[in-house]
Amino acid sequence: MESSNFITDETLSPAQEAHYISLYLPLVKRIVKQLSWQTQSVIDSDDMEQIALMGLLSSLRRYGEPDEQFAAYAYARIRGSVLDELRMLDWRPRRMRQKAHKINDAIRELSRKLGRELNDEDILRHLDISQQEYQEYLLLENASALQSLDEILAMDGSIGHHSRPLEEEMIINDSLRAALATLDRREQLILTLYYQHELSLKEIALILEITEARVCQLNKGIVQKIKVAMAQ
Repeated sequence: MESSNFITDETLSPAQEAHYISLYLPLVKRIVKQLSWQTQSVIDSDDMEQIALMGLLSSLRRYGEPDEQFAAYAYARIRGSVLDELRMLDWRPRRMRQKAHKINDAIRELSRKLGRELNDEDILRHLDISQQEYQEYLLLENASALQSLDEILAMDGSIGHHSRPLEEEMIINDSLRAALATLDRREQLILTLYYQHELSLKEIALILEITEARVCQLNKGIVQKIKVAMAQ
C-alpha cells in the first residue's frame, strides 16, 4: 500500500466490503451523532447516516484492505462526505451569512459597551433577535469554526485513533504541535472531548458547565489561536 496517497490496487469483494462496513459502522454512527446537533435543521440523522455510509464505502474502495491507519483515513473522508453534502444543500445561504456578520458585529459592540463577556440572555435581550435567529447564528458560527478545525487538525490525516492521548492522537508537524501547545487547559480539553471522545457540542457544554454558545465562542478562539501560532 502506498501510504503517501492511500491508493491501492487491491480490490475488495462485495462480501469483504459488507464485512468492513459492519466492522466500521460504529465509526459512522459516532460521526453522525457528533455532527447531528449542528446539522439537524438541515438534514435528519437517517439521511446523514446514509451519506456517511457512502463515505465509508468510498474509503474502503479507495484504500483497500484496512490496516491500523484506516480508521483515521476513513474518519476524515466520512466527515468530509457529510460536510460536502451540506455545502451542496447551500445550508448557509447569503442571507444567513449576512445576518451572522451583523450579529457578530453587534455582539462585539455590546461586549465593549458592557465591559464583560456576554451570555445568551444578554444577546437575546439587547440585540432584539428571536431564539430561532440566535440558533441559526450559532449553527453557522459553530460549523464554520469546526470546519476550520477539521482542516487544520486533519493536515496529516491522523485524527481517528481513539485509544491514544491527544498529543499522540494528532501526530502532526512541528508548527501545528507548537500551535496546540499555546492553548490553555480548557481549550485542549475541548479538542480532546470533541476529537478523541467525539462528544457533541451540547455534551461538551454540559461537562464544562457552560452554554453551547460559549463552546462556540471558545471554538472560534481555538481556531484563531492555532492560525496565529502557525503563522509565526
